[in-house]
Amino acid sequence: MNGEQAQVVLVAAVAAVVVGVVGLLLAWLVRRLSIRWQLGLAAVVPVAAVLAGVLAASQRMFISDDDVEVVTLVAGAATVVALAVALALSRAVTRWSLSLREEVRRVGSGSPYVGGARGPSEFRALSEELATAHARLEEARGRAARLEDSRRELVSWVSHDLRTPLAGMRAMTEALEDGMTPDPERYHRQIRVEVDRMVRMVDDLFELSRIHAGVLRLAPEAVVLGDVVSDAIAAADPVARARGVRLGGAVPGGLELVADPSGLSRVVSNLVMNAVRHTPPGGTVHVEGTGLAAGVRAAAGDGAGGDCVELVVTDGCGGIGAVDLARVFDVAWQAEPSRTPDDVTGRGAGLGLAIVKGIVEAHRGSVHAEDVTEQGVDQGGRPTGCRFRVVLPVDGPGPPDAVVPAPVPHS
Repeated sequence: MNGEQAQVVLVAAVAAVVVGVVGLLLAWLVRRLSIRWQLGLAAVVPVAAVLAGVLAASQRMFISDDDVEVVTLVAGAATVVALAVALALSRAVTRWSLSLREEVRRVGSGSPYVGGARGPSEFRALSEELATAHARLEEARGRAARLEDSRRELVSWVSHDLRTPLAGMRAMTEALEDGMTPDPERYHRQIRVEVDRMVRMVDDLFELSRIHAGVLRLAPEAVVLGDVVSDAIAAADPVARARGVRLGGAVPGGLELVADPSGLSRVVSNLVMNAVRHTPPGGTVHVEGTGLAAGVRAAAGDGAGGDCVELVVTDGCGGIGAVDLARVFDVAWQAEPSRTPDDVTGRGAGLGLAIVKGIVEAHRGSVHAEDVTEQGVDQGGRPTGCRFRVVLPVDGPGPPDAVVPAPVPHS
C-alpha cells in the first residue's frame, strides 16, 4: 500500500467513524422507544458509513461527478433495501416480544401456561424458562395454601385439645373447692395427668416451631442405633403392656451413625409410641434397624452417595389408606377425627409425626409411610398394618451445632 492509498483509507475510516458516532448517539436518544428504531439504525448506519467513506475518498481520488452520483444512487438503493429488511425484521421481533410479554403476564396468574416456540432460540429459551418459573410459582402457591390450611387446622385443633382438658380441670377444681367429690385423690391424679398432657403438647409445639423456623440446632455425634431403639422400646413397653400389644425389635450389634442423640431418640420414640397407640390389643409392633450400602440407598431413591442406616417400624393398625398416607406427616393430623384423648397413651395434638419428618430431614434423611398387606407392601390384599421407614446417612447431618434450615414443604 502506497502513501496515497493510505491517505484514502484514513479519510474513509474517519468519515465512517463520524457516521458511526452519530449513529450511536441517535441509538442512545431512541433507547427508550420501540426496538424498531434500534433495528432501523442498525441497518442504516453501516450503509451510511460506507457512503460517507466513499464520498470522502472520492474527493482525494478526483472521481468525476457522474461517478460520485452513481455511487450515491447505489448506496441510496442499498439503504432503502436495508431499511426495508430492518423494518420487516423489527416487526417480527416486536411481535415476538409482545407475545413474550403476554406470556410473562400469565406467569403466576393461576391460569394454565405453556411456553411457546416462537422467534429465535433466545426467545424460545426465555419462554421455556418462564414456563419453568410458572410451574415453580404454582408449586410455591400450592405449598403456601397447604401451609395456611395446616396452620388453621393446627390453631383449631390445638385450641380444642387445650380447651377440653382445661374445662375438665376447672370442673374438678371447683368440685374440690366445694367439697363435692367423694375421691379427691383421684381428681388430683387426673389433674396431674391433664397437666402433663398439656406440657407435652406445648413442648411439641415449641419443637415444631423451631423446625419450621429453621433454628433447630443439632449436635451430631456417634450414636449406637441399638441403644436408642432399646431405650425407646423400654419407655413404650408399659403402655404396650397396658394395651395388650406385643412390642419388640432387632438391631445388629455395633450399628452406628452420626446423629443428634436427642433428635434421633425423639424420632424413634415418636414412631414407636405412634405404632403402639394405633395397634389394637393382641397386635404386634416391631422395630428393625439395618445398614445399607451407598448403592442400595441410591437405588431406593433416598439420595445419592454415602452409606446409610434404615430404621423400620411396623405395626398392626390395619392400614392407613392412600388418602391419609398423603397427610400422615401433616401438622396436627390425626387418624381419629374425634380427637378424643387416650388415658393410656396420653397422646397430644397430632404433632409427633410432623416432628419426626422435620428432624429426619434436618439429618439429610427421608421418612416414608406405607401400608402393609397380607401379601406384603403394596402388593394387594387386605391391609394389616403400616410401616414407617426412616433412612439416615451414616456420616451425619453436618458439622456440630449447625443451624438447620427450615424444611421445604412437600406436596
